Amino acid sequence: MPKNTRPHIVIFNPDEYRGDVLGHMGNPAAVTPNLDNLVANDAVSFRNAFAQAPVCTPSRCSFMSGWYPHVRGHRIQHFLMQPDEPVLLKNLKDNGYFVWWGGKNDLIPGQGPVEPYCSYRHRAKSKHASLHSKDDWRGSSDGDNYYSFYAGKLDKGADEVYCDSDWDTVNAAIDFIKNTPKDQPLCIYLALGYPHPPYGVEEPWYSAVERDKIPGRAPTPTDWDDKPAMLKGIYERQNLSGWSEDRWRELRGTYYGMCARIDHQMGLVIEALKNSGLYDDTALFFFSDHGDFAGDYGLVEKTQNTFEDALTNVPFIVKPPAWQPVEPGVKDALIELVDFPATVEDLTGIKPTHPHFGRSLLPIVSGRANEHRDAVFAEGGRLRGETHCMELESTEAQVPTGLYWPRLSLQREEGPEHTKAVMCRTKRYKYVHRLYEKDELYDLQNDPQELVNRIDDPSSKDVLLQLKERTLHFFMETADIVPFELDRR
Repeated sequence: MPKNTRPHIVIFNPDEYRGDVLGHMGNPAAVTPNLDNLVANDAVSFRNAFAQAPVCTPSRCSFMSGWYPHVRGHRIQHFLMQPDEPVLLKNLKDNGYFVWWGGKNDLIPGQGPVEPYCSYRHRAKSKHASLHSKDDWRGSSDGDNYYSFYAGKLDKGADEVYCDSDWDTVNAAIDFIKNTPKDQPLCIYLALGYPHPPYGVEEPWYSAVERDKIPGRAPTPTDWDDKPAMLKGIYERQNLSGWSEDRWRELRGTYYGMCARIDHQMGLVIEALKNSGLYDDTALFFFSDHGDFAGDYGLVEKTQNTFEDALTNVPFIVKPPAWQPVEPGVKDALIELVDFPATVEDLTGIKPTHPHFGRSLLPIVSGRANEHRDAVFAEGGRLRGETHCMELESTEAQVPTGLYWPRLSLQREEGPEHTKAVMCRTKRYKYVHRLYEKDELYDLQNDPQELVNRIDDPSSKDVLLQLKERTLHFFMETADIVPFELDRR
C-alpha cells in the first residue's frame, strides 16, 4: 500500500483489563504470548497509559472524542455521546472508511440510530452463554461469595470454547477480514466484554496461569480514615474480609486467565490479518477502557470515582502500518486514552471536526521522542443533589440481590461516597481532589500501592501546591471547546 493511502484500522478494546497483566511488562504470571510477540517485533506498548475515567461509559465517550469527561458532562453510565457530539467512528465513516463495529456499546445512545457511526453493526446471536444471566455460581445470599464476582472454571460442554458473545464477535470479525472486499479502507472496532467480571474462564486458559507466580495483591487497609469513603463502603458490603490469600490468588488467577483468553483472541485476529494480506497495511490498537481491583485492597470490580492505578492504568499498544517508522518495545512516557483519536487522525490524515485535547503518539512510536505529557488526569463522581447521576436506571441498585448492589447502593446515597473527584498523576506523585471528603496524595516512588495518604504531611506541602496548581491549569485549559463552525451575529 503506498504511503499516501490510508491504513486499515483495527481497534481491539477489551473491557476492564489492568495495565499490569502483560508478560512484556514483567509480570511472571501473565499469559500473553501474542501481545508480547507483537511488542517485541512490530509495536509499542505504553507502561504509563491512563484512562480518563475508571468506569465504562465515561471512558469510552472520552477516548472516542478526545474530550475529558467534564467537557460535556460525560461522567456517568447513562449519558452517552449525543448526535451533535464528535465520535471518531463517525469521522472515519464520513471520510470513506467502512466501519465494522462488534461487541458492546457504552458509547452512543441505545435509543438512537447506529448508521451515522458505522457501516455495519454486528450483534451477537441471542442464544449465547452469559455469567450475568446465569448466576448460580454466586451461592447463598448470606455467603461470602455472593458479591465476589468469582465464578471460576467455566463448563464449555462439548464445545471447543465457552460460547459467549465475545467469541461470537471475534469469529464474526475474522470472517469479515477473510471475506470483505479490499477496495476501501477498513476500521474494525472490537469492543469485547472480557475480562470484565464475573471472573470466569474456560480451559485451557483457566489452567494456563501458574497461581504461585501471581504478584501479591495490594493489602487491605487496616484504617480506612485516609481513604475514600466509597472504598470502605464497598469493602463492608462486599463481605470478603474473611477470604484467605489462597482464595484471593484463585480469583486473581481466573482474572489472569480471562486476560489470557483475550490475548489468544487477539492472536487469531492478527493471524487473519496476515493470511488476508492486510497486516502490513493495518494500524492495530489494543487498549482497555479501565482496570479492575481483582483483590487489591480486599475489593473486586471497580468504582466510579476512585483512581487507584489498578483502575486507571491500562494497556495501550500501537502497531502502525509497515510504512510508518516504529521502534518496538515498552515506552515509559505518560499518555492518556484521549491521545487515541489524535493518533488515528495523524495516521490517516483526517482532520478532526471539533477541537479536542489528544496528542498524536507517533513521535513516541517512532522513537523520535521519549516524553509525551507531564501529567495525566481522570475524573468521576457527582455533585450532591444530582439524583439523575445516581444510576437509578440500574435496577440492581434497588435490591441487595443485585450483583452490583454494594457499589450502586452507595451511589444512591447522599453521603460522601459518590463525591465528585479528579486525579492529577505524574510519574512520581498522585493527587486526588475531592469535593466532600479528604483529598489524597501518594508518593508512588516510595509507595507504589498507594497505601499511605500524605495529604496532611507537612513535608509534602510543596509537592501538594505544585499538583494543585497543575490541576487548576488542567481545568483552565480543558474547561470547554469552541466549535469550528461559527454562527452569524
